[in-house]
Amino acid sequence: MPDWVQIAIRAISLLALLFLFTKWLGMKQLSQLNIFEYITGIVLGGIVAIHVSTLESPLYYGLISMFIWFIVPYLVEFFSLKSKAFRDATQGKSRVVIQNGKIMEDNLKKEHYSTDDLLESLRDKNIFKVADVEFAVLEPTGKLSVLPKRENRPLTAKDLGIKLAPDHEPQTVIMDGKPLLEPLANLSLNPTWLETELEKMNVSIENVFLGQVDHNGQLTVDLYDDQLAIPSPTQMPLLLATMKKCQADLELFALATENENAKKVYQRNSEKLQNAINHVSSYLQ
Repeated sequence: MPDWVQIAIRAISLLALLFLFTKWLGMKQLSQLNIFEYITGIVLGGIVAIHVSTLESPLYYGLISMFIWFIVPYLVEFFSLKSKAFRDATQGKSRVVIQNGKIMEDNLKKEHYSTDDLLESLRDKNIFKVADVEFAVLEPTGKLSVLPKRENRPLTAKDLGIKLAPDHEPQTVIMDGKPLLEPLANLSLNPTWLETELEKMNVSIENVFLGQVDHNGQLTVDLYDDQLAIPSPTQMPLLLATMKKCQADLELFALATENENAKKVYQRNSEKLQNAINHVSSYLQ
């Protein structure tokens, strides 16, 4: 068998095996790595590279080596879930580096983390003053988690005493010009509704690259042709306009009637509707 054929077979088979092992080891291998996971990734890649290019080494040597370097991390992960002490020993543990705006120098030295490293990590989080930090932890992956002092945190709706309606993630209902039935069903919608909304925009579904429906039930689309203008969603502004029209009609009825009881009813409901408009107008505009 020609050498190039052997190399191709080795590369394909070991790459497929490496892909399966990585999936079995879990998504942590694809995110921030701790020390043990970092070593495992390097060694597995090295084993594949060596046994793909070295034809003098039997292929099963590489398979055995990869299996060992798969089963060891797998067992380490298994026992790490069972024992915190074992997890701390193999994966490391978090260490406090700033507390109440004060740098914990001893903890920095234990992690071989310089002051420049700390300041750089803080700048990555748009923090330029150590005194603005309430609490900072260096994670086993090397990531710095920071809690700014309360006065330096952005204001939230809760801080202002504002109650917001629940928000849900948008659902992708069109992809590559084809409707996705499952997301539509999750929203209690159907393809007929989708066709109607696209007709309002004067858009054909074949021309839609991506279509999403937000928690308000509004459809937004991105077309293949970037030169085409897409009308803005009108469902919410139309609802606001309808409410304002109803409130104006109630005021008109109150002025037109000579029945005092009816006039009071129209005025009272007009005021209630105006109050509702004041509350929801910021969400519907």
